[in-house]
Amino acid sequence: MAVNEKELEIIVKQILDQMSGSGASVPAAKESSGGRSIPKTAHVAMLTALEKFEVKEFPMPEVGDDDILVKVEGCGVCGTDAHEFKRDPFSLIPVALGHEGTGEIVKMGKNVKKDSAGKDLHLGDKVVTCMIFKDNPDITMFDLNKQNVGEADVYGLLPDDDIHLNGWFADYILVRGGSTIFNVSDLDLDSRILIEPCAVLVHAVERAKTTGILRFNSRVVVQGCGPIGLICIAVLRTLGIENITAVDGNQMRLDFAKRLGASHTVSFKDFQGIEALTGAVKDSFDGHLADFAFQCTGNPAAHANIYKFIRNGGGLCELGFFVNGGDATINPHFDLCSKEITLVGSWVYTLRDYATTFDFLKRAKGIGLPLSELITHRYPLEQINEALKTNLAMTGLKIAIVNK
Repeated sequence: MAVNEKELEIIVKQILDQMSGSGASVPAAKESSGGRSIPKTAHVAMLTALEKFEVKEFPMPEVGDDDILVKVEGCGVCGTDAHEFKRDPFSLIPVALGHEGTGEIVKMGKNVKKDSAGKDLHLGDKVVTCMIFKDNPDITMFDLNKQNVGEADVYGLLPDDDIHLNGWFADYILVRGGSTIFNVSDLDLDSRILIEPCAVLVHAVERAKTTGILRFNSRVVVQGCGPIGLICIAVLRTLGIENITAVDGNQMRLDFAKRLGASHTVSFKDFQGIEALTGAVKDSFDGHLADFAFQCTGNPAAHANIYKFIRNGGGLCELGFFVNGGDATINPHFDLCSKEITLVGSWVYTLRDYATTFDFLKRAKGIGLPLSELITHRYPLEQINEALKTNLAMTGLKIAIVNK
């Protein structure tokens, strides 16, 4: 068995401890995690009823030849988690939630050698998971088919089973053979927690680029400055787009939008009616309407309004609806047809978007965008109910569960 440099360092330290009289035994390299032993049980935050998580203890499962056991370091709380916590729209209860997670490999099956991008995997590596293509396990990140809109699962939204370690709101997760996984050891913890939501926006911007309208000198309006809208602004700014107007009703979020790259902000609370709000957006672009718009709110009324912000021949990417938020009413003649708006929808991400996201996070950090400050609240696993309530109250931006 090949032993990497990190594992060798651990083993040498343990041998030296033995020689100095500590008497510690030297475990096999694949059974160690930075010198820590693997416990016999794992703790999982199970959503057992509406608005009720219980931290349950389960036996540590066997790690199969194609499996990976990961010690969870942290996981972001997503709007999807909040919807499931509040309403269970996917009828999953009881369920182990959490899909924006990351952690450290502590045990691997003998067949595990590389991640989904072909990068080597070793004990101690930091990883994230993407989607599980149960009906097409041989798919790779280089496939261009639309697997993000087909039959794919994700850890944190799986039905409960006899293993239970199926979501990232836990202290351990078992990544099963056939899953997609990426080695992201070169990213810090905050960046790793933000990978999944950032991938959503990397994919949305890629969708927008297919229209041929989004360019370096485009006037872009981003409606909604929650985590999704704020990350959208950061992705656009990292691509070199500078003329960005952010629209929201929360001044704290609008202020942060400027720090992430927005050139102008508009608070809808300052204007009565869509005509006045449209005028404010137009004024932010020196009398012009937007060339392109991103609708990030998940609010049907906001979707109906955003067409008014866009010039004739402009483009729109709608990405705010990850659950059914209801119907939006538009006037197809005035809003869409007579203006020849090019509309694209965006749904989660592909494997290739994940790999692109790693580079985006490094680039954003390199140009000084304070993405890590999106994480405004950190809670231990035992306080997960409080974390979800904070998310629902919208008193912060990105909420995260961070293990000790």
